[in-house]
Amino acid sequence: MIEAKVTHERVSPAAGGPVRVLVVDDSSVIRGVVSRWIEASAETVLAGVAVNGADAVKRAAALQPDIIVLDIEMPEMDGLTALPLLLKSCPQARVIMASTLTRRNAEISLKALSLGASDYVPKPTAMHGGDAAEDFKRELFARILGLGRRVKASNASLRTGDPGVSARPVASRPSYRLQKPSLLPAQILVIGSSTGGPQALTRVMSSIAVDLTVPVLVTQHMPPAFTAILAESLARTSGLTCVEAQAGMMLERRCVYVAPGGYHMTVRGKAGPIELNQGPAENFCRPAVDPMMRSVAAAYGPHALGLILTGMGADGREGARAIVGAGGTIIAQDEDSSVVWGMPGAVANAGLAAAIVPLDGVAAEIKKYLGLRTR
Repeated sequence: MIEAKVTHERVSPAAGGPVRVLVVDDSSVIRGVVSRWIEASAETVLAGVAVNGADAVKRAAALQPDIIVLDIEMPEMDGLTALPLLLKSCPQARVIMASTLTRRNAEISLKALSLGASDYVPKPTAMHGGDAAEDFKRELFARILGLGRRVKASNASLRTGDPGVSARPVASRPSYRLQKPSLLPAQILVIGSSTGGPQALTRVMSSIAVDLTVPVLVTQHMPPAFTAILAESLARTSGLTCVEAQAGMMLERRCVYVAPGGYHMTVRGKAGPIELNQGPAENFCRPAVDPMMRSVAAAYGPHALGLILTGMGADGREGARAIVGAGGTIIAQDEDSSVVWGMPGAVANAGLAAAIVPLDGVAAEIKKYLGLRTR
């Protein structure tokens, strides 16, 4: 395992046939290695390769892949410039940004997410053997299969006219057992998210910022460098004080604390302090949502409010169970508005949520349980 790095999130094989992947990278080594991985898997097909953004735009229009793995730094046309052109020529595709782990590339990757990319994965500096290359392979395939399954389901519904999984009519949607919410106003908000999370977090925090009166803890599955930039981005868009958490910080009202990449974040008592540790990955992740939520359940009991947003895997389910067991309340994002309905789906299917709502309705739910007015 790469130290201080989000690890693989397990996903099921993609339904509807193999996922078709276009690999875009100016490095012949990266193209070759990733292409061989894709060709060797029964769950993926190599749709093609491109050497830069301009080449990718031409090939994507003709190939119409399900997934595009897009490098950032390339000659002639870089990944950020190519991204909107790729989304226009291949609107059904999901784009995964791939870059070496630097602050500049982290900033560009988060910018790409705001422009329509679905996820990102950090590339190791060496691709031949070793734990770093294997971790990169596992993380890349987790995203390819998780996002590719969503693309396949959407494409199938378009071909057959059947609304399918991502757009079921209300009458045919499964019903979920809902928990009764706490009758006590929440004194803290804890949020867990992964794939699609940065965009969702931005919308939620911007919507509740004016009326927020409690501290907020956020665990977003991200590697180092990314989490500090995410905190800075949330501060700019919401106007709240948002920081990458440090050990020993005490919790303050209207302050958002983002778990740093590579560290689990927990709290000891209602006022804090925040504690960080590099214990074993949970749910294949570090930081993970579950340890954060368990600590909040212990500290806040029925005054805890948890939110599980879009993301692969099931991280947050057992933490949500702890909050509900302590008398607190859980909100889950609904399937249609999630980029991947793994994490919130796990909570919903376990019957732990008091509300399962679209992303646009999350802010109103939060305000209700915090005892805030709804604008």
